[in-house]
Amino acid sequence: MGNVVSLSLAAAVGGPLTAGMVVGMVIAPDVLGWYQKLKKPTWEPPNWLFGPMWSLLYCMMGVASHRVWLAGGGPLPLTLYGVQLLLNLAWSPLFFKSHNLKLAAIDITALLGVLGATIYEFSKVDKFAAQLLLPYLAWTTFAAALNYNILSQNGPKPEPIVKKEL
Repeated sequence: MGNVVSLSLAAAVGGPLTAGMVVGMVIAPDVLGWYQKLKKPTWEPPNWLFGPMWSLLYCMMGVASHRVWLAGGGPLPLTLYGVQLLLNLAWSPLFFKSHNLKLAAIDITALLGVLGATIYEFSKVDKFAAQLLLPYLAWTTFAAALNYNILSQNGPKPEPIVKKEL
């Protein structure tokens, strides 16, 4: 039984962490290129903070989902968890690859709603699992504010200004 629990914990943590790392690698050129040319608020965190922060949050999410699974949480909390994870993973390509700030804002708003429902349902099964998601909720709320600020400063689908050669 111990090996099964260890393997399931590794999968619960490794799945979101790996998916997040893959998305991060896919969007990296746009973060270093297109994104740098956008108008952003002075309170934008430095780029180096995002990788470690998301890695920590994905690990906490995985532990939380594993605890709910072990406690026999049933299909609703874990389905909500899966939906919020998909919305989370969709946001970066929408924002950085598609340059669609409006659709990214819609996605992150939906993410916040589903994440709130996930935390609520997790709290019915395992209060600590729900608490593990609170830093994620805070960071996502901050990311949503950043998304909306950048959208308001740059428009719904900004393209970088290309300097024309004479």
